[in-house]
Amino acid sequence: MSAKHFLDDASHAVVTALRSLTLTNPSLVFDEPNKIIYRHPSSISYSHEKVSLICGGGSGHEPAFAGYVGRGLLAACVAGSIFASPSAEQIRTCLAHRLPSDSPGTLVIVMNYTGDVLNFGMGVEKARAMGREVEIVVVEDDVGVGREKGGKVGRRGISGACLVVKGCGALAEMGVSLEDIARVGRMIGENVVSVAVSLSRTHVPGRPAEDAAEEAERLPHGTMEIGMGIHNEPGCEKLETDLPGVVEKMLAQLLDQSDKDRAYVKIEEADQTVMLINNFGGLSNLELGAITTEVWTQLGKAYGIKPVRIIAGVLNGSLNGLGFGISLLKLVDTGLGQNKSMLELIDFPCEAIGWPAPISTQTWEGNYKDIQHKDDSSEEILKPSNLRMNSDQFRTALRSGLEYVIAAEPDVTKYDTIAGDGDCGIGLKRGAEAVQKMLDRTKPTDDALLAFLEVVRIVEGTMDGTSGALYAIFLNALAHDLRRQDGPGPKEITTQIWANALGSSLQAMAKYTPAQPGDRTLMDALYPFVKTLEECKSTKEAAEAARKGAESTRGMKASLGRTVYVGGEDWQGVPDPGAWGLSEFLIGLAKGL
Repeated sequence: MSAKHFLDDASHAVVTALRSLTLTNPSLVFDEPNKIIYRHPSSISYSHEKVSLICGGGSGHEPAFAGYVGRGLLAACVAGSIFASPSAEQIRTCLAHRLPSDSPGTLVIVMNYTGDVLNFGMGVEKARAMGREVEIVVVEDDVGVGREKGGKVGRRGISGACLVVKGCGALAEMGVSLEDIARVGRMIGENVVSVAVSLSRTHVPGRPAEDAAEEAERLPHGTMEIGMGIHNEPGCEKLETDLPGVVEKMLAQLLDQSDKDRAYVKIEEADQTVMLINNFGGLSNLELGAITTEVWTQLGKAYGIKPVRIIAGVLNGSLNGLGFGISLLKLVDTGLGQNKSMLELIDFPCEAIGWPAPISTQTWEGNYKDIQHKDDSSEEILKPSNLRMNSDQFRTALRSGLEYVIAAEPDVTKYDTIAGDGDCGIGLKRGAEAVQKMLDRTKPTDDALLAFLEVVRIVEGTMDGTSGALYAIFLNALAHDLRRQDGPGPKEITTQIWANALGSSLQAMAKYTPAQPGDRTLMDALYPFVKTLEECKSTKEAAEAARKGAESTRGMKASLGRTVYVGGEDWQGVPDPGAWGLSEFLIGLAKGL
C-alpha cells in the first residue's frame, strides 16, 4: 500500500475528478451539489424512445461508474464520497430532474452493498410513488463470498457489474423496452462470476500514513489475499504463491462445480464466454498484460474454455489498489432475436470515457491464420575466416568474464537505481546468462571470427536499451575489422589483431554517440582498456586501466545518459553503472586468460 497522494483532501479529489469528465467529454454535465454526472439533453437523440440507465455508488472505483456516462451506456451516475453510498436525496434528484422527461422509463443498476441497495432502493420507490416507470437490477457476482458466508446479505457486486451496464446500455440505445432491458440485465448478472485478489489494501487520500505500515504487517511481502473486496473488505484466504498459483486458485473458485459453496454458474467447454480482467488501479499495464495472458492460458489448458471476447483494464477500480479481478460471463440467449444477442450487446458501440476502446466485431471475427515465427538468424550462413585461436582458452576466459558480470549485478543495479533507471545490471546479467547458455549448447570452434560472431548474435538478441545498442554497434564493428585483418591462409589471432580491431571499433562508435572519457558513461572504462591494450599488449593491464576509469566516474558530472536528469547528490557517491559493469567483465576476462 502506498500512502503517497498528490491530493490529501478526499472530498476535493472526488469533486474535481467528477468535473474532469465534463472536460474530456463535452456532452456531459456535472451537478456538483448532488455529485451527479449526466448527459446533456441535446446529446440524446430520440429520448422519447430510449430507457434511461443510471448507476452509482461510492467514489474511488473510477472509471465506474461516472466514467460510463455516455452514448450506449449510462444516462447518469450518482456518486457518493469515497467508498460511501450517495444519499437517497441525491438519487431522488437524479431520477426526478437529471434525466430526459420524455424517457419511457428508467433502469437503476446497483452493486450489492447494503448502503447502495438501501439508498438507491429508496430513490426507486420515491420515483415510483411519483408515477415513474422504474426498475432496479442488483448485481452480485463475487464468488469470493460463498453461500454460507454470504447468508442473507448475498454476494458482493464487483467487476461483473460493468458487463451488466454494457449490455443494458446497448439495449437502451436500441430503444428496447424497460421490461426487456431489466430482464436481460438480471440475466447477465445471473451468468457472470467474478473473484479478485490483492497484494494490499488501498489507501484513501487523507487517511494516516501509518495505515500503510499496518497493512504491511497484516499482509506482508509475498502474501496475496483472495476475495478482497473493492472497498478494502478482507478476503477469504491468504496465500503465499506466485501468479500462476493464484490464478489457478481463482479459476477453481469460478468454475469448480464440486465446490457447492461457490458453484454459482456452470460454464462448460462448449459455452461461449466473455473474459474481463479488472485492474484495481495500482497495477502497471505491463503486469496487467501478463496477468491477462496467464488467465487466458490456464482457461484453455485446464478447462478447455476459449473466451470469444477479452476485455482488460481499470473498469471498476479501488483507488490505487494492488489487485485484479477475473470475471467470466457465460453468453446465453437473450430471447430478443437478431442483433440483440448477449455478445452483440457487449460489442455494441458506445461513447464513454471509462469504457476501453472497443475492438470491432469484424476484427474479433476475422479469419487470422497462425503465423509460425522461426529464428531467421539461424538460417544466415556466416563466412568462415582463417583467424585461428585456442577455443578452450577463449571459452574459459569468456566464461570468467560472464561470471564476474553476473556476480556484479546487485551492485550495478544499486548504482543504476541511484544514478539512472535501475535496469543496467539486469540487462548485463540477462546478456551474460544468454551467452553462457550459448556456450553450453554449441560446439567449440577454433575459427576466432565465427566464435565471436555467435557471441555478437546473442548480445544483439538479449540486451536492449541504450547500452545494448552501444554494445551491438561496438561488437559488430569489431567483427568487421577482424574480417578485414583476415588473410588468404590460416593464421593465429594475436593480441595485436584484437587491439587493432578494438581501436577501429572505437572510431566506428564515435559515428553514433558523442560519448568520450569524462562524460560518465561506459566509455570511461572502454576507452582506457582499448588504448592500454594497444600500447602494452597486456590484457591484465588493460583491464586494470578499465577499472581505474570506472572508479574515476565517482563524483564525475554526467554529460550524457539519464544521470544528467537525476537530482540531488546521491549519484556522486557511486560509479557510472555501465562503466562499472564493463570493467567487471574485463577484469574477469583477464583473470580467465
